[in-house]
Amino acid sequence: MTNRELLMQGAVELGLAMQEETADRFATYARLLVEWNEKMNLTAITEGKDIVTKHFLDSLTLLSCGLNLDSARMIDVGTGAGFPGLALKLQCPSLRLTLLDSLAKRLKFLEAVAAEVGAKDVAFCHARAEDGGQDQTLREQFDIATARAVANLSVLAEYCLPFVKVGGVFAALKGPMAEEELQSAAGAIEKLGGKLRTVQDVTIPFAQLSHKIVLIDKVHPTQGQYPRKAGTPAKKPLA
Repeated sequence: MTNRELLMQGAVELGLAMQEETADRFATYARLLVEWNEKMNLTAITEGKDIVTKHFLDSLTLLSCGLNLDSARMIDVGTGAGFPGLALKLQCPSLRLTLLDSLAKRLKFLEAVAAEVGAKDVAFCHARAEDGGQDQTLREQFDIATARAVANLSVLAEYCLPFVKVGGVFAALKGPMAEEELQSAAGAIEKLGGKLRTVQDVTIPFAQLSHKIVLIDKVHPTQGQYPRKAGTPAKKPLA
């Protein structure tokens, strides 16, 4: 099976229909990821099959959780090489996407990808999450905030929930310890205006890997002191 067939069949297994031109754009994304990775550290995953499964299909698992991304406004916090945000944009062209990262060179890569694949309505924000969350042009402006990061859920919640408007959702792609993290993050989520909706198990097609997606509804505005100044959430996670 070619990498293209792997991607399209994997999408089917996730309950998605992928157009041929969408698969072409993903192929361009993969090519640019490998090329740019030779100049900067974007990912340790560089084999074609692994890019398809561990980056692209992993990102697309969010669409199997009942989230409606059509014309939604989403921010991908700490986007890195664009996962899950830019992958979701390729599958859902009407998504209004903001990619936030603290490293400008990563955003230059993402700008190059977006330009080459013709992705429209993508904004690039060079900022720490803590600073972005206090920016009134971004704060509580998004239907969805997402992150695929290794930070503990209490830290991720402080990074992401301030961006979400009341009625929106924070969607975190987490590993197998998500429930344990939720227990310690329950107080932080409540303080930040969130309420747990669900934890969903997802399996990445063709990868023998599974993870959990944590969906947290924004039910109250986030108090003005959150997020705290840059560096504080990671050093002193909310309890």
